[in-house]
Amino acid sequence: MSEKKPLIILTGPTAVGKTDLSLLLAKKVNGEIISADSMQVYKKMDIGTAKIMPEEMDGVRHHLIDILDPSEDFNVVLFKKYALAAMDEIYSRNHIPIITGGTGFYIQALLYDINFDENDGDMSYRHELEELASAYGVSKLHDMLKAVDPDSAAAIHENNVKRVIRALEFYKKTGKQISKHNEEERARTSPYNFAYFVLNNSRDVLYNRIDRRVDIMLENGLVDEVKALMDQGYTRDMVSMQGLGYKEIIDYLSGDISYDEAVYILKRDTRHFAKRQITWFKRERDVIWVNKNEFADDNAILSYMDDVLLTRQIIR
Repeated sequence: MSEKKPLIILTGPTAVGKTDLSLLLAKKVNGEIISADSMQVYKKMDIGTAKIMPEEMDGVRHHLIDILDPSEDFNVVLFKKYALAAMDEIYSRNHIPIITGGTGFYIQALLYDINFDENDGDMSYRHELEELASAYGVSKLHDMLKAVDPDSAAAIHENNVKRVIRALEFYKKTGKQISKHNEEERARTSPYNFAYFVLNNSRDVLYNRIDRRVDIMLENGLVDEVKALMDQGYTRDMVSMQGLGYKEIIDYLSGDISYDEAVYILKRDTRHFAKRQITWFKRERDVIWVNKNEFADDNAILSYMDDVLLTRQIIR
C-alpha cells in the first residue's frame, strides 16, 4: 500500500449519472462522499442543483452539501478549505474520501494541492473592471485580457466575466499571467494515491438526459423554489442565484423572457455546460475515462473501477 493517503475521484459532465454510481462505489470501498459541486453547498437550493436528499444517501455519509446560505459566496479557496477538513475526518475513521461532482477546477485544486495567492483585500481594481464591463460591454474586458494574457483569453469565454476579471486582477496584482501560474501549478504532483475516474456517455444520450432532467426539475417545482428564494430577498447578483436553473427562472419571473424561452435557454446552456466540462476533463492528466455505453450497467462499471483501485493499491 502506498504511503500516500488514498483518494478516489468520480466526476464527469452534468446528468451523466455520477450520483447513483458514487453510492455504489462508497458502499463497496467503505468510502464517504465529498461534493465537488459549486451549487450543492447552498441550503434551500435543492431542485435546481439536483441535490441528493438525505433519504437518498442510503447510509453513505456526504460532505459539503447544505453548508452555506444562498447569500454567501463560494469559491475554489473555500472549497479546498472545507474539503481538506472533511478529508481529515474521513481518514480519522479509516474511510476513503470520494470526491464526486462536476466542478473540474475544484477537483484539480484539491488533487494537486494547488496554491492560490490570497486576495489582499483591495477590491478597487475589481470594481473598476466591473464598471468597465457595465459601460462598454464584456468584450472590452476580454480584449484587455487578450492584450496581456492571450492564452487565458483563448481559454475563457468573454461571457464568463468573473473569470476574465480574476485573470486581469491577477495580472495587475502579480505582474504574472494567470495562464502561466496555472500551468506551473498543474505540473505539481499529487500528494495522494488516487484514481481519477471521468464518467461519460455518448453525446446523444447525455443531451437527452439533460433535457429530461430539466423537465423533471420543472415538474418537481423549480419555479416555486426560485420564487421562494426571491421572496426571501435573494437576488440575481448573488453567486448562488447565477447558477444554471436559477438565473433563467429569475429572468422568467421578472418578466424579461417567457416561460418557454426560459426552458429553452436552460436546456441549451446546460448542454453547453456539459460540453465545456468534457473539454476540461480531456485537458486533465491522469484521468481514467469510463464510457457508460461500453458497460452493461453501473454494476459492471463498479467491477471495473474496483479492479483499478485494487491494482493501484488504493483499496486492499
